[in-house]
Amino acid sequence: MQVEEVLEHINVPSYVIDASGVIRWLNAAAKHIVGDVRGRQFTSVVATEDTRRARELFARKLVGGVPVTDAPVDIVTAGGERIAVEISSVPLFHEEQVIGVFGQVSDLIEEPHSHPELHLTPRQAEVLGLLERGRSTGQIAAELHLSIETVRNHIRRMLQAVGASSRLEAVAIARGDA
Repeated sequence: MQVEEVLEHINVPSYVIDASGVIRWLNAAAKHIVGDVRGRQFTSVVATEDTRRARELFARKLVGGVPVTDAPVDIVTAGGERIAVEISSVPLFHEEQVIGVFGQVSDLIEEPHSHPELHLTPRQAEVLGLLERGRSTGQIAAELHLSIETVRNHIRRMLQAVGASSRLEAVAIARGDA
């Protein structure tokens, strides 16, 4: 069996994007989630607020800056619903040149809920959402392209805003468990 044939039949959503950002291949599991989107830009299945970050991650792969990326992304299903997934992707090479990206959905993430009642800034809400997904300070910094100290400041202000003394307590408050 060829690798592509094997990947077609596994239950892990998988895809190939060419160097111009066009989706060239999806397996059946991926088509089940987003539909047959071959020939479309990969950003067409990424939630609007995640588009910029998804493009940045893709661009870093093309220039050879990172060998693998694991990142949470909200995607839009064939039915128009949003789901949070963890994507793991690697650059595809032909000789020395990057010709595209291969990726898989490594996890469906329980989507953090928006928290308008907490009166957070957009950045604080984003940081809280990443904390709800189990991200560390370093992971948040890398994902948001911020320094660790800037992330710590956002976390400190977010804790004050929600009246929490720890990250765990803030997540519990956000989920309504506290």
